[in-house]
Amino acid sequence: MRDDLQGLEISQNELQKLTNLPVNEELLIITKILLNFGKIYIQKLKGSEGATVVFIGFSTFVFTYILFDLILKIFVSWITIPSWIFLIVLGLWLGGLTQTVLYMLWKSRNKFVKKNMTTSLQILLNDVSRYNAIIKAIDINDQIEEAGNPEVVIKERESVIEALKLTKADLVRALKTERILRENKNFILSNTELFINNLATLTAMQVHEQATEHGRLLNEALQIALDVQDEMKKLQSQP
Repeated sequence: MRDDLQGLEISQNELQKLTNLPVNEELLIITKILLNFGKIYIQKLKGSEGATVVFIGFSTFVFTYILFDLILKIFVSWITIPSWIFLIVLGLWLGGLTQTVLYMLWKSRNKFVKKNMTTSLQILLNDVSRYNAIIKAIDINDQIEEAGNPEVVIKERESVIEALKLTKADLVRALKTERILRENKNFILSNTELFINNLATLTAMQVHEQATEHGRLLNEALQIALDVQDEMKKLQSQP
């Protein structure tokens, strides 16, 4: 990725910090982790440090097995099956238990996200996905260009990068605003009159700048406030 694209993408960690929610969290699959570890190990084997990697890996395996066998003989001598079979069974059982725990935690965190999800947040998350997709597309285009295809060069690249920076700043601001409104909804409901003037000011700013790009971006942040106000009205109308 070129230097001008570095830091533009809104990462998963950054998105979770901005929303204070475990959004878009993927389930950890143990087999995938093991496969990735295996690929890294194989790559190192092919490198100049291959002999060292083999020695360390083999030594670790032998030491672990001897230690495991010794523990079995001391504390669970009643087990009659070979220690290596027991090690495989124990490994599979621990792997299954760990995967079950990971799934339950992932399921619980997903429920927490759904419980706190608002319409505005869902829209913003979709916008973040589209924004990141644009950066990915530019990165792929850069790779095609560097492979010997100068005809795909992005014209007025500086303007495109500047627009992306402005878009990211607006997305970050909107996500922060949504979080503040969401986490303080109960206080806002009981003190609606304190926020009327602010909303009116934002509306006036939108009318003044609605023909500009900045006005369009401001409109997205304003829409969050309007969505929350609508939600407040619905809640207040409930018996």
